[in-house]
Amino acid sequence: MLLELADRLWQGDEPIEEHHPVGFTGQLAVLGEGTAFLPSFANVTAFETAEGLVLVDTGGYVIAPQVHEQLRAWSDAPLNTAIYSHGHVDHVFGVPLFESEEGAAPVRVVAHENVPQRFDRYALTAGYNGTINARQFQLEELAFPTEFRYPDETYRDDLVLDVGGERFELHHAKGETDDHTWTWVPSRGVLCCGDLFIWATPNAGNPQKAQRYPREWAAALREMAELGAETMLPGHGLPVVGEERVRAALTDTAALLESLVEQTLELMNEGAPLDRILHSVRVAGELADRPYLRAIYDEPEFIVHNLWRLYGGWYDGNPAHLKPAPDARLAQELSAMAGGAERLAERARELSDAGESRLAGHLAQLAWLAEPRSRKAQETRAEVYGRRADEEASTMARGVFAWTAAESRRMMSDGEPS
Repeated sequence: MLLELADRLWQGDEPIEEHHPVGFTGQLAVLGEGTAFLPSFANVTAFETAEGLVLVDTGGYVIAPQVHEQLRAWSDAPLNTAIYSHGHVDHVFGVPLFESEEGAAPVRVVAHENVPQRFDRYALTAGYNGTINARQFQLEELAFPTEFRYPDETYRDDLVLDVGGERFELHHAKGETDDHTWTWVPSRGVLCCGDLFIWATPNAGNPQKAQRYPREWAAALREMAELGAETMLPGHGLPVVGEERVRAALTDTAALLESLVEQTLELMNEGAPLDRILHSVRVAGELADRPYLRAIYDEPEFIVHNLWRLYGGWYDGNPAHLKPAPDARLAQELSAMAGGAERLAERARELSDAGESRLAGHLAQLAWLAEPRSRKAQETRAEVYGRRADEEASTMARGVFAWTAAESRRMMSDGEPS
């Protein structure tokens, strides 16, 4: 059933938007003798060996108990080794359920050497990450974790594990994170690529997260494409089955990233400011229409932003942004020139009605900053950003815009605006 759905999505017979790869959950599927795949927001892959189970990723901090239950319904073999594809919290919370609840022997946890540093950073920035999740996923009631199961063994470039006579090859790659691991199991022809492929535009530009590495990411994709893998099991989304499809998925994703990198660097080297680059760079060819490269989570414009940050720093080429006035002070000045915040709000609605959603967003935010207690400003901000959220395809943009609209609605219901 799972593979049938994956085939329909690949063929474009079903829209990927209806089976969004980030957040997709389902029942464990057996993909071959001793190999199981569990779609679980962030997927988990399990391999039975003569010495016990090997897991690639272990379940997120919300859904790990359901992951553990499904794995145990499939196999009662002890968990020998867990491999973290990277340190994001939707991938690394399942091991304690095997160690503490089952009273089993300690599990060997293996990850790249940068994973412990990520966990340390998460503990320092838990409040910020909680705020991010509230905006991106509307998870306002969910506290961000501060305690983690750290790896027992780390590596820098490559590592080969032998478990029950089977070879598991671990390779480091910079991509969505600086601590990514992709795992190749040659005896089974299975590639576990982590989040380097997710059935969507690569998550290489997330506007609220730490630095991503598109150029290095593309290189890793091309390296994986040369393996001849028969099955690719991603960190999000469904399996990709068949050597030809695996190669196409990897090389197409690499080509998308390489095109964005090339265009962005060319314009940067010409001295173009960020504003010009953002409105000039486009995904090349037909790549954006591939069923597995749609901009439904991240999007190319955000990847360009991230490339600018990686290669050019935070100054965007606009001197007014180098040492800017406070946003509220600028809004008040522009509001006074326009004839008041209500006039800005009216114009924002006119622009929104005319399809000028980006410009409408600027004016709606300015009206709210100029007079945050104005009910008309709040209503306009809620309306304009609610409409923007409805118009967006990517989770990143839709989450921020929906959160903004909800913030204004909440303030109105609390009786704050007058």
